[in-house]
Amino acid sequence: MNKTNSLRAWFLAARPKTLTGAIAPVLVGGAFAIRQILIDDSPLATLNAHLIPLSLCLLFAVLMQIDANLINDYFDFCKGTDRADRLGPERACAQGWITPRAMRWGIAVMTVLSCLVGLAILLIHMQWELILVGLFCVIFCFLYTTHLSYLGWGDLLVILFFGLIPVIFTHYVMTADINMSIDSSSKLLTLHPQLSIFLAAFAMGLATDNLLMVNNYRDRHQDKVSGKRTIIVRIMAAKGQMVGERISRAIYLWLGIIATLLGILSVHSFSSLLLLPYLLLHIHAYRQMRTLDGRDLNRILGQTARNIFLFGFLLAISVLI
Repeated sequence: MNKTNSLRAWFLAARPKTLTGAIAPVLVGGAFAIRQILIDDSPLATLNAHLIPLSLCLLFAVLMQIDANLINDYFDFCKGTDRADRLGPERACAQGWITPRAMRWGIAVMTVLSCLVGLAILLIHMQWELILVGLFCVIFCFLYTTHLSYLGWGDLLVILFFGLIPVIFTHYVMTADINMSIDSSSKLLTLHPQLSIFLAAFAMGLATDNLLMVNNYRDRHQDKVSGKRTIIVRIMAAKGQMVGERISRAIYLWLGIIATLLGILSVHSFSSLLLLPYLLLHIHAYRQMRTLDGRDLNRILGQTARNIFLFGFLLAISVLI
């Protein structure tokens, strides 16, 4: 039994298991930046200086993820989405662990802290695009739960905010280089560095989207009742329940496969074979997913979260190697 508004209640509301999904893409972007710094023969002291913005990017990502979790907890409670038939993990407001008033304060505090860390990052590179990125992160943090997730935009936002933005802009903050132009003379095996970063960022987004896929697959019937038009709900409406469920599981499988292929292509060296353990674990999770339903899918949710962090960690290591 959790005491109302206790530290334990806030810890659970922060959903610590989800934080690895915010950390992994920053590690990937940081790995590309460190590799570039080392290739440029920067002295060790310069490399150490670049670790400060990396730490700030990690802190910003973690704070924004906690903020998003609190916002999701509060607004789903207000909308009545967290009903008695909820299949996912228990939520703080719905269970009475945290009062709605305290949750509003918690959201305000986390938003302010995130913005302060964002300002610290801005002081490193006074570039206007960083202001826009920070504003987008804060605005869509609120819009996701309140509107966009009900319209089926969740998957696109995951690819954007857990793949493209954290990987590319972590590299940018650490190297002040976000030139995404592609050298037309580059060969497939000697990819332009910026294209490699883009492929890795897209791969990270696809891998992370599997967490949302499992969550929405588990809640497909409840989401339909709640009027939440996720991709899975739309597929089932168009193809029927049985075919829609089979297609949804196939999407889960292929997101991981394509992410692995893009990750290998982004590294374009033998070190990219480090990603194969992720692929094996992903396929194993998919095979279990085919036989489970309801609350039993929370097991796959945990495995998927673990696999996402493993993917990001292995991709970062392969980049550095």
